[in-house]
Amino acid sequence: MYAPTNQTGPQSAATEPPAPTDGHPPDAALVLLAQKGDSQAFAILVARHQRQLYRLALRMTGSEADAQEILQESFLNAWQKLPLFRGDAQFSSWLYRIAANGALMRLRRKRRAPDAVSEQAEELAGPKFTADGQHEEPPHSDWSQRADEKLLSQELGEHINAAVRTLPDDYRTVFLLKDVDGLSNEDIADALELTVPAVKSRLHRARLALREQLGDFFGG
Repeated sequence: MYAPTNQTGPQSAATEPPAPTDGHPPDAALVLLAQKGDSQAFAILVARHQRQLYRLALRMTGSEADAQEILQESFLNAWQKLPLFRGDAQFSSWLYRIAANGALMRLRRKRRAPDAVSEQAEELAGPKFTADGQHEEPPHSDWSQRADEKLLSQELGEHINAAVRTLPDDYRTVFLLKDVDGLSNEDIADALELTVPAVKSRLHRARLALREQLGDFFGG
């Protein structure tokens, strides 16, 4: 994905994530190679983690174009900062931190310049693509589901997405990492440089806010 110039950097990742299933060495070994200037090792890390980072950026911004840019910027920043990576957290958590910070910065810039989001609704209505750039075919019709059930499901999904977008940025990030991406509280704390109690507090507040908004949808 990138062809960076040689750089050197020390240290290995101390905490091992689950064994990879792509046939390549674990992150810690690839990080060591990449820190010595091995761009192929870094390319493997990009391929391994790009889908999760793209999904996070997309959920945080609601924009495919923004998510793609955040993805590119995140890996570029990761390569540039790789010599500074000491392995105090998992490499994946370190990447999440870079991507989440990039998404938050972009959201704040857009709030200061609201005209920048004027094309977002039109963009979201277009064709969908997967994290690796493949066209995502629309699901085939399921005739076993009644039309009114489909409408209710679609409407609920829209309400959930709208409710998540209303959360404060800090709460939304924790909610997405925990309840959507499935990270542990400890990994989220590492990624966002928070304490575990702070993660739990933000997650609790986010869930309460969503419950209140979705309660209105169900007439509760």
